[in-house]
Amino acid sequence: MTALDNNISKLNGYLERFCETGIRNRIAGKDVTGSEGVFQTTSPVDKSLICDVAHGSVSDIDAAASAASDAFAMWRDMPALERKKILIRIAEGIEARAEEIALCECWDTGQTIKFMSKAALRGAENFRYFADQVVQARDGQHLQSPTLMNITTRKPIGPVGVITPWNTPFMLSTWKIAPALAAGCTVVHKPAEASPLTARLLIEIAEEAGLPPGVLNTVNGFGEGAGKALCEHPKIKAIAFVGESRTGSLITKQGADTHKRNHLELGGKNPVIVFDDADLDRALDAVIFMIYSINGERCTSSSRLLIQDTVREEFEAKLVARVNNIKVGHPLDPATEIGPLVTQEHYDKVTSYFDIATEDGATVAAGGVKVGDEGYFVRPTLFTNATNKMRIAQEEIFGPVLTSIPFSTEEEALSMANDTDYGLTGYVWTNDLTRALRFTEALEAGMIWVNSENVRHLPTPFGGVKASGIGRDGGDWSFEFYMEQKHIGFATGQHKITKLGAL
Repeated sequence: MTALDNNISKLNGYLERFCETGIRNRIAGKDVTGSEGVFQTTSPVDKSLICDVAHGSVSDIDAAASAASDAFAMWRDMPALERKKILIRIAEGIEARAEEIALCECWDTGQTIKFMSKAALRGAENFRYFADQVVQARDGQHLQSPTLMNITTRKPIGPVGVITPWNTPFMLSTWKIAPALAAGCTVVHKPAEASPLTARLLIEIAEEAGLPPGVLNTVNGFGEGAGKALCEHPKIKAIAFVGESRTGSLITKQGADTHKRNHLELGGKNPVIVFDDADLDRALDAVIFMIYSINGERCTSSSRLLIQDTVREEFEAKLVARVNNIKVGHPLDPATEIGPLVTQEHYDKVTSYFDIATEDGATVAAGGVKVGDEGYFVRPTLFTNATNKMRIAQEEIFGPVLTSIPFSTEEEALSMANDTDYGLTGYVWTNDLTRALRFTEALEAGMIWVNSENVRHLPTPFGGVKASGIGRDGGDWSFEFYMEQKHIGFATGQHKITKLGAL
């Protein structure tokens, strides 16, 4: 039996329960059918039916928000050490079911086992990290003034809504839910309708770890129904969202009447800038990894290559050879590097840019073709002879598609890097330290890596500027979102109080 056959056999065992029962909403520790019936989730590998999913809408969100509200005081007031123990047990539960999570996620999303084999472990790491922060999460400051002893403290904001995307749903769900629970908030989670399997696994693991009913609730559904209701619900105090910039704008509008606090992790058109003095072999590896891994379906992908014209020809030639050698195939085959795109809709969007590129005058140097008829497979694609004004350089394609654009000077590179609506990440390759300092200071992005691919360090802030989002995840920045600051001033003497109306 090959590794692929073995993985398929294991997957079929894990999927059997979903085929029999479907996925139901989970509210206040109970399985609940969707008020709108069911919808179906299919695999992008072969378009086959996976299972029925509860179709939740306004009434389901109302029930979940009420459950989260009812459970909030208990969870908020639980001793920090007790909450810490529960979060650690959740991490342990994730680790114990890591294989199940990875295989289900691959089948549900099209992501490859090469990358998803570690996704569950990263989710466990998120829970362990924030479990370690629970005890000091509410700590504040002592701010002395001449007449007052001023102290600050933090309190959990209340029930929060978490809306997660379809690309790497399990890891990104833990990224939001773990700090929310650590802060003392309760959660209503609306997973992406295109990839709902692992959200069900997460809430099962959490409840088995001792998370009380109502602290975490899951409602499946669509943006216009369940998502909108969650953003508008008065008992939900904040929304943490990962997804498209356009949807982020809608969420802001939907939450305005209830004064929602929003954390929005949105899209990107991220540049990787390669100067001629860089370590070009390492830069080549990083350029390829940061656009073609995870099927190119991640917000931090470096989808624009800005390459100095003095090394452009040689660099692009090596790039073409490597891109043409990337293995596209079944996501459960350990040798596969790129699997299928997630849905028919997304497949149609990504492949539409093949014609757009040629119409605008760019060259399809590699890829630009569909693969097979069974699933949503495309060849990894490279566009060359492009300008920064082309649609392929300005619009988020969100697939394994890279646009190469030449530049001559540092000033030109900076201008092109910043000439976009987005500002999530940037990647700079140079061995000139002074240039790196100067360039990163002027680059409009929330996160920048120099001579490196995206290496996530959990205590650091994660988020973007411009159309790439509002707010920051990671470390104490997560607690700043999920908690409210409180100031208390204690008089240290009998300072003069102005008298009004006194005779």
